[in-house]
This record gives sequence, C-alpha cells and structure tokens, in this order.
Amino acid sequence: MTTKRRVLVVDDESAITQMVSMILETRGYEVNVASTGEEAIAKAITRPDLILLDLVLPDIEGLEVCRRLKEQESTQGIPIIMVSGQPMFEEKIEGLYLGADDYLAKPFDFEELFARMDTILRRSVLYDDRLNDNRSKIILELRKIIKEELVRPVYQPIFYLKPFKFLGFEALVRPFGGTLLANPEKLFKAALTYGLYCDLESLSWAKALEKRPPYLSQGKLFLNSSPYFVESSIFYKVKSLFEEYNVNPKDVVLEITERSAITDFNGFYERLRTYREYGFQLAVDDVGGGYASLESIVQVKPAIVKIDNHLVLDVHKDAIKRSIIKFLVIFCKENKILSIAEGIETKEDLEVLINLGVDAGQGYLLCRPQEKIDLSDIYKDLHARLNVNVPVAVPSR
Repeated sequence: MTTKRRVLVVDDESAITQMVSMILETRGYEVNVASTGEEAIAKAITRPDLILLDLVLPDIEGLEVCRRLKEQESTQGIPIIMVSGQPMFEEKIEGLYLGADDYLAKPFDFEELFARMDTILRRSVLYDDRLNDNRSKIILELRKIIKEELVRPVYQPIFYLKPFKFLGFEALVRPFGGTLLANPEKLFKAALTYGLYCDLESLSWAKALEKRPPYLSQGKLFLNSSPYFVESSIFYKVKSLFEEYNVNPKDVVLEITERSAITDFNGFYERLRTYREYGFQLAVDDVGGGYASLESIVQVKPAIVKIDNHLVLDVHKDAIKRSIIKFLVIFCKENKILSIAEGIETKEDLEVLINLGVDAGQGYLLCRPQEKIDLSDIYKDLHARLNVNVPVAVPSR
C-alpha cells in the first residue's frame, strides 16, 4: 500500500483552499488546511511532506511564518512553496533566503503546480519512512558498510569559467549497489538517525584521500563537511588522515553543508576558526537554497561560495534567478570570495553564468562524477562538445 503524500495548504480564502484541496486530492494527496499563520505553525508540527504557503495572511505575514518554520528543528526540513496574488520582487528573494523552496504567482496553472511539487518532493531528503520498518536490518547493514569499507569515492571536476581551466575536484561517496542503503542520501540519513554518521563521514574522507585523482597539486580537493561532523570530537582524529595520505590541508576545501543542523552557532563558528588555522579553506554550500543565507556567509567568512543548483537550473529562462545570482556574484567579488555555480546542465545556462560573472562551475554539462579522472580526456570532450579552449593536463602527486 502506497502512503499518500501530505500537503498543508495555508490560505485565508476558503474558496481557494477548497479548490486547491479538491484538485490535490484527485491527484492522490492528503490535504490539511490552515487559514492563519499561527494555525499553520501549529499544524506543521505534524510534519506534512510539503507546505503551500500564501504570503498574505490575517495575523502574521507568510514570510514570517516561513522564517519561524525554518528556525524550528521540528519543522525546518519541510519543503515550502510560497504563493502570492501580487508577488513582489523583493518578497520572492527574501522568501528564498528564508528557506522557501519555490514560489508561484496566483492564478497558477495546476499542471505547473504539480510539476513543481513533484520536483521538490523528489529532491527532498526527508527520511523514507519505509526504512523504519527495518531498523535492526539497517543498523546491521550500516555497521557492515563501515567495517568492510563498502563505499567508493567519485570525483566531479570544477572549472574556472573565464578563462576556462581546472580548479579542483569535489569528492562524493557512493555505496556499493544491491543493498537497502544503495542510495547515498538514504545511507547518510540512516547513519545520522542511528548514531553512525561521523564514522561514515570519516570513512568517506579516507576513501576520497586514498583514491584521489593524480591532479591534486594543480587544484583543490573539495570535501563535504556537515555540522554534525564539525562539532564532533572525531574530527580531530581524522586530521591524521592527511598526514597518512600526504595531503596538505591547504589543498583541501571543506564545504559546509546542512547549516540547518547547527545547534550552537557560536561554538560551531569557533570550531571552524580552528580548522581554518589548521590550513583548510572553507566554502559555504548551497547558497540560495533552502537553508543558505547571507548570515551564514558572514559568520563562516568562506573563501568560496557555491551557488545552489536549483538556482542554476534553467537560469537562462528565469529573470528572478538571474537577479539573485547577479547579486551573489557582486557580493562575492566585493568581498574577494570565489563563486562556483553547481548543477550546470545546459550550454544556455553556462553562457548566462559566464555573462553574470560567476567565477567557476561544475555540473553534468562539464563532467559527471567519475571514479577515475583523466583531465586530458575531459578537456578533449569539452572542446568537442562546447568548443572551449582548454589547457594541457599534467597529472602529478
């Protein structure tokens, strides 16, 4: 039996909530309704799969509701689509920075609504409830994966865009197939749920360093680092990995992800200062996405900002996205921060990003994540497909 997706519709116009509810229910969604901001916050505790949030409410503004939901640990992971009858440019930008995942203007086409909802729900990292029925099996499998090191690193090249040249690699981890946790998002979510996150992350780092491509001296190695890992004592132990694999921390960039998980901001930022002193460069990941904010950039003081792939996708078609990215690029240049666009998938988007002044980029258009990297082959492919002038790759350790 398939569990219905639950949607909370927040709007004070009963005619609208009735119509939206009816149409959503015909598509198989379970719908709950709130007519005020306070009611929406109270009902969000039940953790619906998605919230449709009107910006104009009788008690508090929709933007304030969004802010409060994203600040509460129990509700901050719920995707939000903002809806407005008279959308203002400033409201859209503020809503995205507060953590909203998308926006729609009234009146909207329901097919577009369903497409946006489906996209957001597919990329949601909320834990699959079906895994909870196999708790013991999952824990045993997690321990086996960590003990037997059943993960493999893959690397995605990152390139400066103008002039085009190699910048570095982002290291990602993939579990071996054929298991309940073959999906990397589910793997890490399960590890976090059952107290094995830091063990899994340190294993991922070790594999990334061990199997690193032979071009590291020409660029940087980007490693993902969540607050759970940064705040743990295990981080101090894994510093020995860099000595073991003869990797200079100055060649490593820590991408700070999932900032929504930070519980002690002062302590977290103080710990980051220690890591910077050790030699690591810091990057703020997913800027412009659900939890990224200018405040986190101010506090982290990163050398690099990575622009969220959902802002990058179809940027050539969306003036709002272009405006946000343009603002981020200006902000980065004024503060001597390198900007990297993630998730570049089309030549049209690449051209827009270059024109907007984004410093660097990565994505399937340029190169998919690979276990074994040969920059010479990648450059030849890029030259053939995109007609970019590329330098000569010289592998070295």
